[in-house]
Amino acid sequence: MDLSIEKIIPIIIIALTAITSIKGFNDMAFFDRYKFNVGAILGSQKQWDRLLTSSTLHGDYMHLIFNMLTLYFFSDIIIYSFGIWQYLLIYFLAIIGGGLLSLWVHRREYYYSAIGASGGVVGILFAAIAIDPTIGIYFFFIPIPIPGWIFALVYLGYSIYGMHNQLGNIGHDAHLGGAAVGLILAILIEPVLIQINTLYIAIMIIPLVVLAYLVLKKK
Repeated sequence: MDLSIEKIIPIIIIALTAITSIKGFNDMAFFDRYKFNVGAILGSQKQWDRLLTSSTLHGDYMHLIFNMLTLYFFSDIIIYSFGIWQYLLIYFLAIIGGGLLSLWVHRREYYYSAIGASGGVVGILFAAIAIDPTIGIYFFFIPIPIPGWIFALVYLGYSIYGMHNQLGNIGHDAHLGGAAVGLILAILIEPVLIQINTLYIAIMIIPLVVLAYLVLKKK
């Protein structure tokens, strides 16, 4: 595939997400119709499209910029390692996976709403870490890069704690669902990663096992 197309696809996703997010900032009817909402999805309306459309909305410009910058920086490694179609598969399935986990966790809270592309973005990030566990990740004002596998471990641990304790106004469950999908799909697409990065992947899977236990325990 033409290299220019491979570079353009993430930019198209970012541009469309920015356009719909900005519209949502100024049009509450549009925002309310397409955000993730448990009642609208599981209730009589059955608006399952919200699992995807909610990823095109954000709470404010900082939320939008942070997500889109992260997506931009980690898209190349996925596209060049797996291909453009696999990249799109990981991104959109991570969004759906994050949404489904959030739907399960909050299935009795019909008022629960959420927005953001974080599930898909985290899916891309974790797929990139599966490819190169030592990839450097800069986090806020820390001046040195954090090895990807360490970041993943801390991120998953914090997100599981945040989900379990309903910490802050953050969709920890959507982040965790996206991370799990990204990591699993990377391994399924390129199984040799298990042999190359055995220890790193094993370390990252441990908190996901804990997550699975907590999710299955929640009845």
